Amino acid sequence: MSLIQRFVSGRTKNIPNRLSKKYLEEALYYRLFKEGGEEVNVRRQLNLFLKSKKRVFKWEVDDTLIKLRDRKLYAPALKLSEIMSTRRGVNKTVSDQAIHLDLIAKTRGIAEAEKYFIDLPESSKNHLTYCALLNCYCKKMNTEKAEALMEKMKELDMAITSMPYNQLMTLYSETSKLEKIPAIIQEMKTNQIMPDSYMYNVWMRALAAANDIFGVERVVDEMKRDGRVSPDWTTYSNLASIYAEAGLFDKTETALKELEKRNEKRELSAYNFLITLYGKTGNLREVYRVWRSHRLAFSKTPNISYLNLIQTLIKLNDLPGAEKHFREWHSGRPTYDMRIVNSLIQAYVNEGQLEKAEETKKGALHRGAKPNAKTYEIYLEYYLKSGEMKLAVDCIANAISLGRGDGSKWVPSDEIIMTLMGYFEQEKDVDSAENFLEIVRKSVDDLGTEVFESLIRTYAGAGRTSLAIGRRLKMENIEVSEESKKLLDVICVE
Repeated sequence: MSLIQRFVSGRTKNIPNRLSKKYLEEALYYRLFKEGGEEVNVRRQLNLFLKSKKRVFKWEVDDTLIKLRDRKLYAPALKLSEIMSTRRGVNKTVSDQAIHLDLIAKTRGIAEAEKYFIDLPESSKNHLTYCALLNCYCKKMNTEKAEALMEKMKELDMAITSMPYNQLMTLYSETSKLEKIPAIIQEMKTNQIMPDSYMYNVWMRALAAANDIFGVERVVDEMKRDGRVSPDWTTYSNLASIYAEAGLFDKTETALKELEKRNEKRELSAYNFLITLYGKTGNLREVYRVWRSHRLAFSKTPNISYLNLIQTLIKLNDLPGAEKHFREWHSGRPTYDMRIVNSLIQAYVNEGQLEKAEETKKGALHRGAKPNAKTYEIYLEYYLKSGEMKLAVDCIANAISLGRGDGSKWVPSDEIIMTLMGYFEQEKDVDSAENFLEIVRKSVDDLGTEVFESLIRTYAGAGRTSLAIGRRLKMENIEVSEESKKLLDVICVE
């Protein structure tokens, strides 16, 4: 039996069981993304699946967790991971436990991830779970804990690969501790730890952050001389991005040609990087050429590719091109993705073409899609700039009501809140100010002193009185300025 036949056999040998009512009728991943990729829809489908008590295969769960993590849908991924092991009897491997630890850190915080790690059986505390915890520390930029855990791994004489070193290098790059990176590279060489393309990419990025373009080029030359790790398309994508950020567009395009040569497997991400980076050089012709190659390489063009292209065309001021490809995407009856719709709405709003923006939003509604908080953020920015404050308040109300796609609250910035409070103060409009704060209260727990002082001035300017304001300040434990206290003496009267 060939390798492919064994793979297919391993994946399909239990598929006849789907004919049984005990099993889910379709692959779990397809079920969860039945209504699209937004988190609220995925959560709904996950809850329906869990309530159904339908069975699925472990490989389906593993595959689904990978896809959920790739899309940054960490909360539903954690829920699936937990319930499949605690209620459905799916036994976790050490690799599964490492993934679970990472999901806990991303959704519940480092403290809960540490607790999970401590409670693991000793047999599960190997390089996989240690690296998962190290990655959590690095992501949170906790250098002290990351370094201590790395030393612990060395003390335990674990078989350390390039992965933890890569994590530390990334941490040092993001915390501007670039001086520590050469020692990491040297330690890897001393310990004869096999480098990988990711390590070289991180090293290149660190040198670029120090504005050492020649150093970046030396790393690529070292890769070529070393021979153990050949530069791949990600190397040249990284190099092209570094050149583009430095404004070296001729070198950017040379690196992009190398990227294309090394994309033998026709990877989706490579095409998207090419489009983005040619966009950064301002080369519209090459953007379209790569797009044509992309369409030929894949029988079906995913939403992420249309999103990437349309955003690139908008940045290049090719709005007609963006509209054309939006219509092409729209006519294909895709799983609707509001990010693509929002990109075009943003372009129209920036151009002051509100009628077209509204038509685009209505078209999405007609297809069953729903505006999200980002949609209203776009309109909010426009209305604030144009001084249409009541419409701005409506946008805030809608954004708060909808929340973010990951289920978290949408919170207006302090700057937005004070801009509107300043407007109501100027207009001496107490009722609108109070109505606005009632809306904001639904997502902001602590309004702060500045907001209440503006409200006090609004009451004073309008000649309005209110005993309630004094009580609210005491309940909120807000201490206002002497000037505001004097105004309160006037406002807080019978």
